[in-house]
Amino acid sequence: MEDSKLDIFERIDLQDCPYCDGPAMLEEENGFCWYVICGDCGSQTAEVTFKTEEERLDAAERAAHLWNIGKVMKTGVGE
Repeated sequence: MEDSKLDIFERIDLQDCPYCDGPAMLEEENGFCWYVICGDCGSQTAEVTFKTEEERLDAAERAAHLWNIGKVMKTGVGE
């Protein structure tokens, strides 16, 4: 699974945060969903779930697409 995870990160291009221009990070949550989060302000996309290995790449691409078109939730500090 680790090799396929590296492949996903190599395939997906993320823009900087729409709020603060901070670095975007694609994160996988316990093997069931992906989301993108800003490393500076903590803004993030909704979680995009997957159930099978075949759906995994598609879910990562959909999370990245949400980020890149600005569908991002901004939370306050510490939330």
